[in-house]
Amino acid sequence: MNNRIDIRLQNIKIPRVYQHLLFWGVGYLLIASMYSVQSSFVISLRNNLIFMPVQIAYYYAIAYWVIPRYLFVNRYFLFTFLLLILVIVSTLATRSVGLLFVHPYLVRVMPVTYSDYIRYDQLPFFTKLFDIENLVNSFKGVNLIIGFVLAIKLFKMWYERKQASLEAELSALKAQVHPHFLFNTLNNLYALSLDQSPKSPQLILGLSDILRYMLYECNADEVPLEREILMMQQYVKLEKLRYEDRIDINFTITGDLRNKLIAPLLILPFIENAFKHGTSEKTGQVWININVNVTGNRFKLKVANNRPEHRAEEDEENTRGHIGLKNVMKRLDLLYPATSKLKIMNEDDTFLIVLDMQLNVVKHTEKQLISA
Repeated sequence: MNNRIDIRLQNIKIPRVYQHLLFWGVGYLLIASMYSVQSSFVISLRNNLIFMPVQIAYYYAIAYWVIPRYLFVNRYFLFTFLLLILVIVSTLATRSVGLLFVHPYLVRVMPVTYSDYIRYDQLPFFTKLFDIENLVNSFKGVNLIIGFVLAIKLFKMWYERKQASLEAELSALKAQVHPHFLFNTLNNLYALSLDQSPKSPQLILGLSDILRYMLYECNADEVPLEREILMMQQYVKLEKLRYEDRIDINFTITGDLRNKLIAPLLILPFIENAFKHGTSEKTGQVWININVNVTGNRFKLKVANNRPEHRAEEDEENTRGHIGLKNVMKRLDLLYPATSKLKIMNEDDTFLIVLDMQLNVVKHTEKQLISA
């Protein structure tokens, strides 16, 4: 009888407490192996097991108390003071454990014939405790693994805090797109309602489709490129309803959009900007060209529009002053810092943006089956 078992190692989550136990177990064996050259592996295992509680307490006091409570809240004086106290206490504790439990054991189990060592072992406890040379050795011993572990912990904390900050910033930027788009579309709806246009219901219906996409599909980090482009086409249709024959729109798509992923609402600000700043109620014929090209996992977007004279004068001072463009440029810097290029060309009568970026591709995972 064959049983098929799906193996998905990437979905296995080891509980945090087991991760820590595994780490300290491996660290304990490594340190015991290092010190076994001075005696034997069994003796080294026994002695390092005695030192481990001091090292564990020392690490957790720094990593889970001093660093998060004082360093990360900029209380540097208290952080330095408490860290110094912990270093001193852990060094003295390590030295005390060695004198009380390790050295007497070594004298019993090992053939010690060195007369100075035997004489030193008979000195008073506090004389040996505050011996500078051995205190330095205790300091190095207790910080041998702790320094390395703390470096990893600090990097992990820094990375997690940075990721949390980036996610919060991205959420805020994405949230700005919604009201900005809604405000502009409501303005269009208001303009049609003033003329009692019969197209108002159609505009409201199209707007509801886009808002449904924003509310229910754009919460993910990435969405299918096909879906994103479809919503952009829907937005262009809404704008055509408003401007009718007064605007010449050319929207072309080449390449395979399937199995590609893109950050949601990343394209909309470019197209919205072309309509907002390239058209006007007071102008005559205007044009907007939108070209989407996908080659492999490379995505290229070109959006060009003519600029009426009064619009050119308004935008001449600050090309990047538009809320939508500022928003999307910041999102590109955060999401695609090394895989995207954005060019903005602001000519006298033409405004052109060219976005070239690398997209993630949907991976079709195959299940690994084991017959038992």
